[in-house]
Amino acid sequence: MQFACAYLLRDMAWTWQFWLVAYLIGATCNHALFLSIHEIGHNLACKTIMANRLFSMFANLPVGLPYAISFKVYHNEHHKLQGVDGFDTDLPTAVEGIIFQNVLTKTIFCTTQILFYALRPILVRYQKPSVWLLLNWLVQFSFDAFVIYMWGMGPMFYFLASDFLAGSLHPVGGHFISEHYVFADGSETFSYYGPLNSISFNVGYHNEHHDFPNVPWTRLPTIKKMAPEFYDTLPYHTSWLAVTWNFIFDPNVSVYNRVKRRPTARHLATANKVADE
Repeated sequence: MQFACAYLLRDMAWTWQFWLVAYLIGATCNHALFLSIHEIGHNLACKTIMANRLFSMFANLPVGLPYAISFKVYHNEHHKLQGVDGFDTDLPTAVEGIIFQNVLTKTIFCTTQILFYALRPILVRYQKPSVWLLLNWLVQFSFDAFVIYMWGMGPMFYFLASDFLAGSLHPVGGHFISEHYVFADGSETFSYYGPLNSISFNVGYHNEHHDFPNVPWTRLPTIKKMAPEFYDTLPYHTSWLAVTWNFIFDPNVSVYNRVKRRPTARHLATANKVADE
């Protein structure tokens, strides 16, 4: 669908039709691709690690920028070192916390949060190059060069606009905030049980996913049904739009609403092990 839309809009960049399609279709599709890469990053799509890595590069193509391989490492650190300052790149930096505290700045944050998710890992946690990382870059930029050579910059503008809108003020964009921003005391991970899970690889079942990261998305609702005594008593979200609205307008919620842990030598050892894997 993304390839088709990019081709059909190749000569319509920046028109109102371009932005309408990029918002309604492109952002929704690329958000799903982000989450498919998340699923593949847990080696849950194919039978071998190599096949999963190659498949993640294919899913990466309409995103326009290479990130599938680096995401796998950063995300595994997020699972094993959740909330550890300097290791969990999902955690906003202190500078972000200082800047994004009122309605205006939180609106700006929600509009541009995909940029923070893209740039924060590079600034916070250096990842040494690997053969797979370089292959991801080679495959992606070769694809981009082919698209530009054949049809110009129009399709690339569409891919990048879809990326940006997927992590902005879009119904699916609330997922970035809903997972670990603390809206209720006593919890640092929140599930979302709503209809958008159907187009988001059930990423809303987030407590279930963190408890069982090697269980595929198709089985996460079953885990919830099997253990109601664990999951039905936890606070959860029912609307990603409401999450974004509350984040912006609730004076008690800001970028500071995250659980942060001090790094230790044990955390460093775990991070080195994840990098080696």
